Amino acid sequence: MKKNGTFIISLDFELHWGCVESKTVLDYQSQQYFINTRNVIPNILYLFDEHNIHATWATVGMLFNKSSLDWQKKIPTIIPTYKNKKVSVYEWIFKNGFLKEDDCCHFAPELIQKIKETKNQELATHTYSHYFCLEKGQTIEQFRQDIERAVTVAKEKDIEITSLVFPRNQYNDQYISVCHEFGIQTVRTCPNVWYWSPTAESGLLRKLFRTGDAYLKINSIPPVFLEDIKTDQLPLRLPASRLYRPWTPKLSLLNKLKQKRILQEMTAAAQNGAYYHLWWHPENFGLFPDKCMEELKQIVNHYVYLNKKYGFESYNMHEISKLLLNRIEK
Repeated sequence: MKKNGTFIISLDFELHWGCVESKTVLDYQSQQYFINTRNVIPNILYLFDEHNIHATWATVGMLFNKSSLDWQKKIPTIIPTYKNKKVSVYEWIFKNGFLKEDDCCHFAPELIQKIKETKNQELATHTYSHYFCLEKGQTIEQFRQDIERAVTVAKEKDIEITSLVFPRNQYNDQYISVCHEFGIQTVRTCPNVWYWSPTAESGLLRKLFRTGDAYLKINSIPPVFLEDIKTDQLPLRLPASRLYRPWTPKLSLLNKLKQKRILQEMTAAAQNGAYYHLWWHPENFGLFPDKCMEELKQIVNHYVYLNKKYGFESYNMHEISKLLLNRIEK
């Protein structure tokens, strides 16, 4: 009997913590970008709830704080010593400060609570400080303290962290092992193709291939089946399949090609009993939230169709890990 395909969605929830080096000034336009992001998240949750979509929200731990005072109290004993100071969220705050006490670009406890209250949604971690594991200058002990803090702030909200997504997909075996020390059973890894392999610096060629592959089949990525995922060591490594890129104005053809690629890959996974893992950042919806929501509805409606026709099943990362580990026990 053929096994049903599995559909995973994971979202990297960051707000400004994920782009301090690119949005160095929080002007009106940048603030509106994050306000749009905050406003669209309840709409995403409603859509997921309505259509029984299970998803993992890998959330930067600093978003759990409710105020700048709260943030100040929870700074780890040691913080990352990146050689490139521009990528450090600590350096940005020390230099620029917060917009106000309950800064909407940096704190989101009410949105985290809403995610927690929505059925089938998993709150995972995206590290505490949007930590870059492969940046020069930082150390494994600094990462360990960061993860300890991420798990602790979640536990204060009665949330048990069992899954992790590495910022910018920067990781190696040593850092994955640290995650297991804090009860993390599952991490998301990169698609199995050279231009998505973990690195601190993505050159022009990698960027060209990553972008081009979103629209055209540049390189064949082997299909993944649940039985392919190794279960002999924890955390389990769940490979990503496809990054959803946001709707872009004046690029009608590319928008259609991107959607077609995602829907075709979902169909192939459903027909062949394979695994398909879609990911993006809620912040990707910040510029054109309505158009991005239209595309997401198309993806969700296609999932509903595949679920009815082929038994394509939606899981979050924690549920996949339970499924795989239960198979071992049996």
